[in-house]
Amino acid sequence: MNDDEYQLLTRAAAVCNMSVASFLAHAALKAAGDLDRTAAEIAAQREVHNELFALRRHLGHIGNNVNQVAKATNSGADVPYAEVVLGAVQRATQRVDAFIQHYLNTETRAG
Repeated sequence: MNDDEYQLLTRAAAVCNMSVASFLAHAALKAAGDLDRTAAEIAAQREVHNELFALRRHLGHIGNNVNQVAKATNSGADVPYAEVVLGAVQRATQRVDAFIQHYLNTETRAG
């Protein structure tokens, strides 16, 4: 495992509130219990997980920006970057909607 893969594993375990060892054990047992899955299905699921993790990070960054805008507004400050933050919220919402629609379309074709 290279450093990037280990970091991905560490982040995934943290998101699940698990240790790396527990996460690995859980993943291995899950895979061992479903040996009929194809490599394509596993790859598709990996893409879904990667996108969800990226969305979570992105929304966290946006949430921080929204909090800064609210704090500045509540203190009476001028907030010239409010439109930029709201645009980021709109783009994130569109990204989530597009991802969900893509996922539902994929699941409909597979099911």
